[in-house]
Formats: sequence, C-alpha cells, structure tokens
Amino acid sequence: MSYFTYILFSESRKRYYVGSSHDVVNRISEHNAGDNRSTKSGKPWQTIVIFERDTRSEAAKLEKKIKKRGIKRFLQDNELSGAFG
Repeated sequence: MSYFTYILFSESRKRYYVGSSHDVVNRISEHNAGDNRSTKSGKPWQTIVIFERDTRSEAAKLEKKIKKRGIKRFLQDNELSGAFG
C-alpha cells in the first residue's frame, strides 16, 4: 500500500497545509468539505503537490521535514511553488 504526503493551498487564507494519508483523494475531499477543524476555514483547498511513499513512516517523516523547514520555504527550495506564494 502506498502512502502520500500532500501540500494544499488556501487562496482565501493565503496559507499552506501539509498532511499525509493512505487515501489522499478522500483526505483532500474531507479538507474541502470542512471535516477537519484545522482546515475548515480555508476551503476550498487547492492541491499543490502530492508525494508518494512506500510506507506510512516515510510519509510521516516527509511531512515532519516539510513542517520543520516551513511549507513555503520547502516549496521554494524545490521550485514547486509556481504561482502560489
């Protein structure tokens, strides 16, 4: 089973969000439905990038690395920010 780390962007809040899940499509739908307290106010969320990993541990480590670096800075370091940020 694959696991995913994903980065979302809220235009209304001008903020990024990073998370991880084994069912990324469902998880992002939950964010956009307002089912998550920390992302409820930022909907709709736009998907910026999704990273696939082999294990839950690897996905969680990447999520932690991104949070530690700062999402915007991580995207800039990896030239993934595009028009966002």
